[in-house]
Amino acid sequence: MAILSVNINKIATLRNSRGGNVPDLLKVAMDLERFGAQGITIHPRPDERHIKYQDARDLKKIVTTELNIEGNPIDSFIALVDEVKPAQVTLVPDAPDAITSNAGWDTIKHADYLKEIVAHFKNQGIRTSIFVDPVEAMITGAAATGVDRIELYTEDYARQYTDNKEKAIAPYIKAAHKATELDLGINAGHDLSLENIQYFNEKLTDLKEVSIGHALIAESLYLGLENVVNMYKHRLS
Repeated sequence: MAILSVNINKIATLRNSRGGNVPDLLKVAMDLERFGAQGITIHPRPDERHIKYQDARDLKKIVTTELNIEGNPIDSFIALVDEVKPAQVTLVPDAPDAITSNAGWDTIKHADYLKEIVAHFKNQGIRTSIFVDPVEAMITGAAATGVDRIELYTEDYARQYTDNKEKAIAPYIKAAHKATELDLGINAGHDLSLENIQYFNEKLTDLKEVSIGHALIAESLYLGLENVVNMYKHRLS
């Protein structure tokens, strides 16, 4: 069974928009674990526009499942991961001004760099994962770095799912077979949702972990709004 790691970046974005501590990121993380989440994912960026570096330090103290830190391994990110020592670090090649991650690594072009970073984190006992597109050559390149897992970038799957789910999943099935052949663990994330996650999970039988944030938070707003509105009405009656 694949485990669910919840990305809480959107909670941090909401908190930061008012400058206070509402919603309380740490309480949300603890509640998510209490509700059944099997991991917490964060993606701190250099400008700290959502997750702050201090959040990573604070979460390390309270997360009891699995803390996964994603990001581009620039010097400040490497130093943070070295300090916090999460269960997993996921290497993502996003530019500092990227709104969200939008591509996987070219594991051939950046082979030497990735080998160095992977070795650095693995020497500290941190499981490492590389964010990749569902392209067999990129997965072969990832395996050559010594990494433990790959995280398949699933935006293309999500975008095509409603029109042709068989076509959408096909490259991911091939990618997963290649990863399993190379003894790589398989994670996945980006735009997975309640609508498309079950089919993805059924087709990728070796899937170990999904990281879901934006859709899960949005779906929680919709599925929880009726309850909260009526709680307010009850207090006003």
